[in-house]
Amino acid sequence: MSGPVPVRPDLVELTGYHSAQVAADVRLNTNESPYPPPDGWAEAFAAEVAQVDPHRYPDRHARALRAGLAELHGVGEDEIFCANGSNEVLQCLLLAYGGPGRCAVMFEPTYALHRYISNITGTPVVTGGRDEQFAIDPDEGAAFVAESGATITFLCSPNNPTGNAERPEVIERLLAVAPGLLVLDEAYVQFARSSALALRDLPRAERLVVVRTFSKTWSLAAVRLGYLVATPAVVEACERVSLPYHLSAYTQAAGIVALRFRAEMEARVARIIEERGRLQAALAELPVQSWPSDANFVLFRPTGRDARAVWSALVKRSVLVRDCSSWDGLAGCLRVSVGTPEENDRFLESLEACLT
Repeated sequence: MSGPVPVRPDLVELTGYHSAQVAADVRLNTNESPYPPPDGWAEAFAAEVAQVDPHRYPDRHARALRAGLAELHGVGEDEIFCANGSNEVLQCLLLAYGGPGRCAVMFEPTYALHRYISNITGTPVVTGGRDEQFAIDPDEGAAFVAESGATITFLCSPNNPTGNAERPEVIERLLAVAPGLLVLDEAYVQFARSSALALRDLPRAERLVVVRTFSKTWSLAAVRLGYLVATPAVVEACERVSLPYHLSAYTQAAGIVALRFRAEMEARVARIIEERGRLQAALAELPVQSWPSDANFVLFRPTGRDARAVWSALVKRSVLVRDCSSWDGLAGCLRVSVGTPEENDRFLESLEACLT
């Protein structure tokens, strides 16, 4: 028999996860930081890189980086696992705890990558729902998770693409009944008021996993660095399924240096939160429905207009936002990342022109 070798049957209909790559002057579609790393970071990074021996493999345990993150969060180094972006962290969790014969729970609409990685790891997905404000009912959510038998329950907080942070009482209720791990994807948590890390003293906290990224508030999307905070047993499981030397010495160096600029990072978070408020106030004056956000983006729905047509009209004005209108539970919705004041002005002027 000749011809191409078929892929796994369950992957035939699967398409790659991506966002539109369209040339635009104002790119507000991927929730990156609108600001580059702070002054001094590049020089410090260059100095750190100068100490790397490129002909040697990197520290496979990323000890220095883990030590810095452990100090940041007040945990042990054995409670930190680092990888190539939070997406590899999620993949390691699913490789270790998911797979055929197990299942993962998520509440839609939510971050599409959770389902995507579940699919490529052969992990069936059981889907719960949210209300009209995209919140999870504590009683219904807890009953759903308890009955699911899931080895992983995913919560994205703040939730992408809706922007709302999960209420602490919801997290506590789900943690109390979760048959497996409760994984909090906190890619945007610095823009919110609280983190699930504050719940690590609760009963059954050994089931809690918190996932973070350097791509947003640390301004290092190009570096691809993420990590989790969890019990040593979870860290060991992720190390068991990760590839040897999976985290380059250069990526580790970037993260180590970034941690020296915590004050600068917190200052830019405050600036972005202030701009988010201005963006939300301006959207309230336009013919759109928008939702409160605890993240660095805002979800909105043009009133009486086709969302795809509005998206295309914005692109013609060289402004790129995320088209979520075909996603389950998000009919007619678009999502805009918070940019610089100049980028936000350009977006608002262009949107107003598209809606009139």
